[in-house]
Amino acid sequence: MNPDPGNPPTLRSLPSVERLAARLDAPHPLAVAAARAVIAERRAELVAGDPAEENGDADEALLTRARAAVAALARPSLGRVINATGVIVHTNLGRAPLPAAAREAVARVADGYGNLELDVPAGARGSRRVHVEGLLRELTGAEAGLAVNNGAAAVLLAAAALGGPGKGIVVSRGQLVEIGGGFRIPEVIAQSGSRLIEVGTTNRTRLADYRRGLEAPDAAVVMRVHPSNFRTVGFASEVSTPDLCRLGAPVIDDVGSGALEPIEDEPTLRGSVAAGAALVCCSGDKLLGGPQAGILVGRAEAVERAASHPLARALRIDKLSLAALEATLRLHREPDRARREIPVLAMLGASEDELAGRAERLRAGLEAAGVAARIGRATGRVGGGALPLLELDGPVVELDRVLAGPLRRASPPVVGRVSDGRLLLDPRTIADDEVDAVIAAAAGSRASDPAAPPTP
Repeated sequence: MNPDPGNPPTLRSLPSVERLAARLDAPHPLAVAAARAVIAERRAELVAGDPAEENGDADEALLTRARAAVAALARPSLGRVINATGVIVHTNLGRAPLPAAAREAVARVADGYGNLELDVPAGARGSRRVHVEGLLRELTGAEAGLAVNNGAAAVLLAAAALGGPGKGIVVSRGQLVEIGGGFRIPEVIAQSGSRLIEVGTTNRTRLADYRRGLEAPDAAVVMRVHPSNFRTVGFASEVSTPDLCRLGAPVIDDVGSGALEPIEDEPTLRGSVAAGAALVCCSGDKLLGGPQAGILVGRAEAVERAASHPLARALRIDKLSLAALEATLRLHREPDRARREIPVLAMLGASEDELAGRAERLRAGLEAAGVAARIGRATGRVGGGALPLLELDGPVVELDRVLAGPLRRASPPVVGRVSDGRLLLDPRTIADDEVDAVIAAAAGSRASDPAAPPTP
């Protein structure tokens, strides 16, 4: 440490990593990582010309910082967050929150071994497909079904199974979209080994365009792609799935959000299956309301080609996600129950009275805790590429925007959205049992942050 407290500290006054780590009450690897991080941080401060420690004791100040670093490193990286943004399927916050039945199913399967690929009555090897395939057939009317690890995987596997080397896939130019994470349809088709055959224009593609595309000698499949957050409005047209299926070539229909019941203008799995699509693909963690998963349903022969493709093993779903998916699909057997118990559907269907009551409870609790709050109105979104034009108008609780940072640093973090200089907390995406936690986080943030607004 600094041998002469009367002189400003220098780089030489910094301790070795091992010396600082030895003073930390933590496992050695954790202590070393914390010591290395704070010494590097302090070195950068000294180089930048900031030699002073606020408490005047460089030794103890560095030790305090190291202890805080140990605590931070010991905390799990992945944790719960309260979503107050009003975006229901928020990709950055993990998309769809799981229903209670799915959480319970995950806990059961995680508690020891399970029958993932075991036919227990027969005492023989089984298939993980059986846990959801019957439900998928029942809910969609498909001949067969398969679950993989995410929606992008479902599209890739479908393209590889029905297309592949030496085959062309016909896609409208208006559907060559990029969705989150740089996932681009042309690149997916290329990765499947297929050749992309573009037809039509960005805003208008007709049935005749598809017919011409299928005249190519290698044309084997037609793909219809959910546009996610992209929409063309005005002078635009596209071809429906039933019309595409009448062309005679196998159709891959990426319906995106996984709606099992009609929701606004989102395509449904059952509708595409009934239209005759060979494979229908969607995500499990959007409007289906389940875990991250990719779903393929359709004709038995097409699903079997996907299931037996070499990529299927690399893209297969894990046991915890499979358990959550099965439980979620079981809820969908009873649509009324699904709308009550699947959080995404419950948020979409929340009434004005329900939202207003939750907003008032939140506002009153904040005011009682000394945090200035008022009721306003704002527009939420579905998110996740689903229903991008749908505006979910409703009440919100408005706070001073200075609380946005402190609330994110609370435990659990509370993430709202800033609009017109105010921090908005949207009751649509805050569960009833999270209201008290939001109030406590705001009260604690105000008490610990000198920049917090005063009590009105």
